[in-house]
Amino acid sequence: MEWSLARTLANKFKTTTNKIFKKYKTTRETDGQSYRVFQTEVKREGKKSLVAYFGGFKLGYKKDAVIVDALPTGKVFNIKSQLLDRLLNDTCELCGAKGNIEMHHVKKLKDIEHNGRKDKPEWMKRMIAMRRKTLAVCQECHASIHSGKYDGKKVANVDVD
Repeated sequence: MEWSLARTLANKFKTTTNKIFKKYKTTRETDGQSYRVFQTEVKREGKKSLVAYFGGFKLGYKKDAVIVDALPTGKVFNIKSQLLDRLLNDTCELCGAKGNIEMHHVKKLKDIEHNGRKDKPEWMKRMIAMRRKTLAVCQECHASIHSGKYDGKKVANVDVD
């Protein structure tokens, strides 16, 4: 870590790592032990000097350390996303079939909105209406979408909020 810091500072100040070590390297007394640290000091008139240092503590394992993992209290973030909800629903968003759900994905929603077709297939209309680049479909619908043979006759009115 020390060498990484020295190289970063040398790059920032357009100098060599040896010059950085000579300028900022010193020893610091902590808990009765002497440590080599990087340290800089800004002297101020009428006030205590500002001192910043890197290092000054022993890196090592504490075999008797106790790790306490506590669950966060309160809602920190949304655990489930809409994508996950749609997958867990386990229902095809086109035909309403249950089970064997896959996600059909397009790179850009713009690509299917402006693809030059006058009559868009039902799966495209559904993605445009939902404003989503993904569509949870069964294996049969997914295969027919990719082969270009999806006729859209089996479309169910599935709520996908």
